[in-house]
Amino acid sequence: MTPLPLVQTIISTPLGDMRLAASDTGLAGAWFTTAQRHAPDPERWGVWPTAPEHPVLRAAHTQLNAYFRRERPSFDLPLDLSSGTPFQQVVWRALLGITPGATRSYSDLAHQVQRPRAVRAVGSAIGRNPLSIVVPCHRVVGARGDLTGYAGGLDRKAALLRLESGAALSF
Repeated sequence: MTPLPLVQTIISTPLGDMRLAASDTGLAGAWFTTAQRHAPDPERWGVWPTAPEHPVLRAAHTQLNAYFRRERPSFDLPLDLSSGTPFQQVVWRALLGITPGATRSYSDLAHQVQRPRAVRAVGSAIGRNPLSIVVPCHRVVGARGDLTGYAGGLDRKAALLRLESGAALSF
């Protein structure tokens, strides 16, 4: 459940439009506007004021543009992860430690959060990450390095990993 009150804006990216949402404490959401699982219900978006000049939304937009131009490999934004359960928040914070260009398996993350037998729960928490790209859930792959699960779609996940490896961005 995403906390209220939030403000929002829509930005264009090479992978499709994204809805950014911010609370008083930080960036609370970054979802693709199409083909995005686990995004808030559209009825909720209608009550969030549009505020493209909000400082956090403006900074997120600027940093995402720089990321896609390969001028910024990571993000420096205040984050509001309060929409998640305590376990989800632990997993999302662990994702922040995966360096650009690197990948980790779901099992690696389960061990990192000291829940080695909770691989499926870790996967579920990753799937509910409300901050696509900014909290880099796209850097988590299957045990054999295969691309599995991404709420924004596997094509986007593959494109993000190619971008971070220095390959041409194609989608």
